Amino acid sequence: MEVLVYDAHSYDRTFLDAANQGRHRLTYTVAQLDSQTAALAQGFPAICCFVNDQATAEVIERLAAGGTRLIAQRSTGYNNIDLLAAEHHGITAMRVSYYSPYSVAEFAVGLLQTLNRRIHRAYNRTREFNFRLAGLLGRDIHGLTVGVVGTGKIGAVFARIMHGFGCSLLGYDVTQNPDCLALGMRYVPLEELLRVSDIVSLHVPLLPETYHMINRETLALMKPDAFLINTSRGGLIDTDSLIEALRAGRVAGVGLDVYEEEEGVFFHDLSDRVITDDALARLMTFPNVLVTGHQAFFTREAMTTIAETTIRNITDFEEGRENENILRPRR
Repeated sequence: MEVLVYDAHSYDRTFLDAANQGRHRLTYTVAQLDSQTAALAQGFPAICCFVNDQATAEVIERLAAGGTRLIAQRSTGYNNIDLLAAEHHGITAMRVSYYSPYSVAEFAVGLLQTLNRRIHRAYNRTREFNFRLAGLLGRDIHGLTVGVVGTGKIGAVFARIMHGFGCSLLGYDVTQNPDCLALGMRYVPLEELLRVSDIVSLHVPLLPETYHMINRETLALMKPDAFLINTSRGGLIDTDSLIEALRAGRVAGVGLDVYEEEEGVFFHDLSDRVITDDALARLMTFPNVLVTGHQAFFTREAMTTIAETTIRNITDFEEGRENENILRPRR
């Protein structure tokens, strides 16, 4: 099957080619999918896209006009795809419903520990042979209360790791995970979780119900010495409200692997350009904020599963088989 792979980097080619083994004809482009680049898919029955590719209603209409019948999303999240438009135009959308939850959960813990023990600041100091400890004081994680917002596969792994640290666990989700309950997690309303937790880690998908769930009002509930970690989707946090809270000293530290305006910024080398995103530039000025470029998923194991699942999705579609990765609009 002819497949155009959007937003393709060298590592995407490496893992997709290894999984494909010549089964499909993959054409790669560094361009991200939008209303202009949709024309590149003319004649391709399938496209493969990533989290910052925009499969809006307008884009899907253009894809359908060009003969595209499959959108293979090589990620778990799919808020960038208009599923109603895809259904209307007879385009099947599929995703990678599962990959290593350890990759993201372990990275979230890494962000937390880096912030708590000031490892990023210590690294910069010692590079200049400054070995003073002043300003690097951290806290024991053991015995703290950890609030896990979203207790699916990734959230459950994060909870298990924090349980190993000897933390008390609070959870917030629409359904209770038996694996988390077995760890002693207590499910509470979001407001209570934010008020009580020393550490808050976000592991929910971006939906209309979760958009800006961390905002001026909810940030005001948090302890001033609490840490906030987001390795899920940038739109969960209202950036302007977060900056306001940071300026007022109402948050001890923030670890962000995602950012609500990351499209066109993350996954690119902008080191020789002037950053015009004032909010992102402001976040970078806070010594207690750590921003990484959406890399939590980026392990060998996760990339292998993502590539293999993507190729399987394309093969199943070509051969007329349905599988668990088909996306359908919410009714």
